[in-house]
Amino acid sequence: MTDSPTQHCGVVAVVGAPNAGKSTLVNALVGQKVAIVSPKAQTTRARLMGIAIEGDAQLILVDTPGIFTPERRLDRAMVAAAWEGTDGADLIALVVDAKGGIGPKVSQVIESLAGRPEKKILILNKVDVADKPRLLGHAAKLNEALAFDETYFVSAQTGDGVPALKAALAAAMPESAWHFPEDQVSDATDRMIAAEVTREQLYLQLHAELPYASAVETEKYSERPDGSVEIHQQILVARDTQRAIVLGKGGTRIKEIGARARAELSRIMGVPVHLYLHVKVNPRWEEDRSLYRDIGLDWVD
Repeated sequence: MTDSPTQHCGVVAVVGAPNAGKSTLVNALVGQKVAIVSPKAQTTRARLMGIAIEGDAQLILVDTPGIFTPERRLDRAMVAAAWEGTDGADLIALVVDAKGGIGPKVSQVIESLAGRPEKKILILNKVDVADKPRLLGHAAKLNEALAFDETYFVSAQTGDGVPALKAALAAAMPESAWHFPEDQVSDATDRMIAAEVTREQLYLQLHAELPYASAVETEKYSERPDGSVEIHQQILVARDTQRAIVLGKGGTRIKEIGARARAELSRIMGVPVHLYLHVKVNPRWEEDRSLYRDIGLDWVD
């Protein structure tokens, strides 16, 4: 990493309503997976930085939780993390699900952005599955509600429009030395990544059976002499019935969750992974301050 005066570096806060595709977009801009994704809304819980390079510019992409009306303590902590993710940003990128259109959740985010001094761009995502004639109408209405500096149409899933967006973000970054080494793609620790990958499998495999009544805590993370990694995690649920869902008949479900998470972690880390999962019932896990710290959230009263 050099301190060349031609380098550019800045922070892009990626915000939006739940399930707009923010994490998929951050992954696409980085060029590899740094944030977990699932079809479920509110998959992202904490702020996570993805780090992308485009020419002489380093983009620090803050992937924030979806912004919604919070009901529980965990919800309040997630929404607080989303807005804190915009602090000090050089640019705020509002991602909107082009297929879903403009609903009350999107309007709520736009109202909160009004009057903020940062440069703001609008990204209409999922254009590959959106109704094409309605796209321009959505863009016009959103720009009427808030004067965005620029508007982009992309599909984070297929990559359509992503290179042009990435080039535009790079051009908007201020002149500055890069903040991270060239080969670093995220600020997440290995322990956090391990917990997130397992949580992603919970969402992907259990779908509506276990919406948000679970968390994953990495209790032990160590390297073995042969270079492989040993990880012990506990999956926290609130009720015995939820524990039974995670375990599955004869333990088949938790074995499959573990197998897929292990394969994904081995791919990400480039070494063999030994993953040990167990399920713990704790009706008050959402009131555990230490758990919030472990998953990267601040305690919110």
